Amino acid sequence: MVRPGSGEDVELSLETALRARLVVLPPAADGTPRVGVDSSVGRARRGSALRALRLPPDADVVIEEMAPADLDAALLATYRDEVLDDATLGLWRRAPEQSARSVLVGWQKPVSVVVLLLLVLVLVRWPGQTLVATSVVVGAAFLVGVAFKFWTSFRGARMEELIRLAPPSQDRVPDDDLPRYTVLVPVYKEANIVARLIENLGALDYPTHLLEVLVLVEEDDDETRDAALAAHPPEHIRVVVVPDGQPRTKPRACNVGLMLATGEMLVIYDAEDRPDPDQLRKAVAAFRAGSDRLVCVQAALNYFNADENLLTRMFTLEYSYWFDYMLPGLEYGTLPIPLGGTSNHFRTDALRRLGGWDPFNVTEDADLGIRASAEGLSVGVIDSTTYEEANSRYGNFVRQRSRWIKGYMQTTLVHVRHPLRLVQVAGLRQVLAFLFLVAGTPAAFLAVPVLYLVFVASLALGPGGLAVLFPGWALWLSLANLGVGSVLMTYVSMMGAFKRRRYELVLWALLNPFYWLLHAVAAYKALWQLAFRPHYWEKTDHGLTRVDAAGLDDPVPAGR
Repeated sequence: MVRPGSGEDVELSLETALRARLVVLPPAADGTPRVGVDSSVGRARRGSALRALRLPPDADVVIEEMAPADLDAALLATYRDEVLDDATLGLWRRAPEQSARSVLVGWQKPVSVVVLLLLVLVLVRWPGQTLVATSVVVGAAFLVGVAFKFWTSFRGARMEELIRLAPPSQDRVPDDDLPRYTVLVPVYKEANIVARLIENLGALDYPTHLLEVLVLVEEDDDETRDAALAAHPPEHIRVVVVPDGQPRTKPRACNVGLMLATGEMLVIYDAEDRPDPDQLRKAVAAFRAGSDRLVCVQAALNYFNADENLLTRMFTLEYSYWFDYMLPGLEYGTLPIPLGGTSNHFRTDALRRLGGWDPFNVTEDADLGIRASAEGLSVGVIDSTTYEEANSRYGNFVRQRSRWIKGYMQTTLVHVRHPLRLVQVAGLRQVLAFLFLVAGTPAAFLAVPVLYLVFVASLALGPGGLAVLFPGWALWLSLANLGVGSVLMTYVSMMGAFKRRRYELVLWALLNPFYWLLHAVAAYKALWQLAFRPHYWEKTDHGLTRVDAAGLDDPVPAGR
């Protein structure tokens, strides 16, 4: 690989450079090869890293120690093209059927065309009957999806009871028994809150010599990078400039961070996050108590600005039931768990074996959770909370939700490409749960306007006025599906508020049917984007709240 004294450069693969924390530098003036090493690694590891070069004992090479941040920058500059290629296309190259780079593949394209043509032909030939059948199917799908969430949430309540009766060990893991931990925080256009982010992450109860925090900033985002550096982050928090490329998405930035990560464990946080200080320790305890199949644990998410306006109240109700009841219910039933966008704690080596995140899927987190289940691995939840900023503006909400719903649609299309193989590996129960949840959620939101239209028409015209289009049984069945589904979802929303002891939010759950209309708008926007802009990442603006999280007392925890 090298001929000492010949003036030739040392050759080093990207994989070896990342693993050994080495980088080949431009040769010295006299042609002597130069190699940069991470100054933070111990002597034993440095010797092992240098042996990765396979240099003869008498090799004439200049070894230079570099600060970790400088080494990161040198690695990304030296291997820029390879880093971009792997971060963008790595999963697609290894397992193209698991990537959302193509919306439809193989059999999905002709089947979609045939189904669409059949629907048009049936509508033209039997318009009345088609309208009735569509109403019945939509109503039934809506009720089945809602009933599954209701049933799963009650399973989650059962899990809460078990935890309360037999609480997990609260013994503190000694510092010298903790693994090295990497925290990834992708940020884009977040100059207004990045200083607060650094402050929040500085409050983590974890030995700093075992902790590395990588703030991932896009190459063209000078404002955020400058703001982060101006906050004078401690040594274990460093800013990583992600090379510019397409698609410019959060998962692509996370894949770059995953390449640089040196931790045995890894967690991802969002820019506005305020995690419980002991969350990393709880994740370590959960992994040690779990099986080797456990690849990830998800902490609960909730909001510090719940009382700011109507939208933040509805947001908080939704998240409270989802993370405090729905996800524990999925874990209780050993069913697939679609991850949230933050506070996902991984075994780093297992995450790499899964291929990291899919940069073409705009809900890369949910996809990764389902992908783990499809590979026969498991995802769990931990009794810890990360507090975020609830979306307080309606336009911002629709942009965010349309991305999430589009991602659920992408994830559905990706994981049903090989349905028989999926059933064989994951099991029929897991596949049905995936369809009810990940496919059923967008379907329910798309169904809402249809059901509401039938309901409003029945009020305006009376049941007899719709008799021309709807037989009585079809009309009453559609209205019953809507009514029962609305009651069930309102009830579980109230459950979430009770568990978080936010009793002032309970009655706001009665507005859930109106909240769904916003989701319906987002769902139809998502459907349009899936067809015409499938990989477009709609940025969610943060730092819009008037509530100062730092000035608040700790929000009321879940009943634990």
